[in-house]
Amino acid sequence: MPQYYARHIFFCLNERKAGEESCAPHDAQSAFEHCKSRVKKEGLAGPGKVRVNKAGCLDRCAGGPVAVVYPEGTWYSFVDKSDIDEIVDSHLKRGEVVERLLLPPNVGR
Repeated sequence: MPQYYARHIFFCLNERKAGEESCAPHDAQSAFEHCKSRVKKEGLAGPGKVRVNKAGCLDRCAGGPVAVVYPEGTWYSFVDKSDIDEIVDSHLKRGEVVERLLLPPNVGR
């Protein structure tokens, strides 16, 4: 059975108590909004294509800000809008993982 969306990208927007590492202070909301805008602009949004979602804590705070692409389960850390553009252009558009932005597997909370 075909999936409703070919890919989901989830952005952690969680903010933990003062002093605890989390994604929100790294401007994760702006990255989410930029990705959503780029996906729409590129015609990648909608059924059978890509869905950009907000998420609460994804429990990988030490690597923040983080996003994960499913169904592949590819975890990314990013710094700025150009990193998000690269994820959109490479992974969401062509299915090519952006190796330089991969979150190391041992990074957790």
